[in-house]
Amino acid sequence: MTEAYCVKCKAKREMAEAQEIEMKGKGGVARRAMKGKCPTCGTSMFRILGKA
Repeated sequence: MTEAYCVKCKAKREMAEAQEIEMKGKGGVARRAMKGKCPTCGTSMFRILGKA
């Protein structure tokens, strides 16, 4: 699983229901990211990943 920062809890936690997505970057380049939920409060969490 991937660790991300929860803004509501103000702590790093493991994402629940994590899935890899693609988002738009500069110059039309696709960027990789992980999107999931905080297991404690249920807030959406997001983390940008590095190049493949």
